[in-house]
Amino acid sequence: MIQYFTLPGYGNSPAQHWQTHFEQQLSNCRRINQKRWTGVTCDDWTSEIEKTLKDLDTSETILITHSLGGIALAHWAAKHPKKIKGAMIVAPPDIDNPYMDLSLQSFAPIPLQPLPFPSVVVASTNDLWTSMDRYKFFAESWGSKLVSIGDAGHINVHSGYGRWDEGLEILKTLV
Repeated sequence: MIQYFTLPGYGNSPAQHWQTHFEQQLSNCRRINQKRWTGVTCDDWTSEIEKTLKDLDTSETILITHSLGGIALAHWAAKHPKKIKGAMIVAPPDIDNPYMDLSLQSFAPIPLQPLPFPSVVVASTNDLWTSMDRYKFFAESWGSKLVSIGDAGHINVHSGYGRWDEGLEILKTLV
């Protein structure tokens, strides 16, 4: 049976966020919680991912990330090259070239080696955090399929992404 884990970004995902809706709609889906959602370090976040997954058969595990969660996933995969079923990486921010300072230096540089599992990067053409060129670069570097959903902002509640049926369809490509 497939196990789904959501991995939110900086500040966590609120009740209206598409990740919360995924947790409610998918059987066997839960959130990887962090001790802190702001003022974070990469080591803390990757440790929580590893702690959550360490005793599981990860061959049937799919991680569903948003924003900084996707960058944490890339760091975790570089540090713990476990085989998982796949990952859906939504709106990974270009923290190497941020548009505002959130003190995320510990997440830089972004790992660019191929991920040891199938993955899809979901991109927006007007995301303030990442340009399409950088999305393409991340997808190529990680060996991920790139899916652009057009003008979708940062693919979060603020840009209108609560219940997101198209996202569930994209997720199905990993199953």
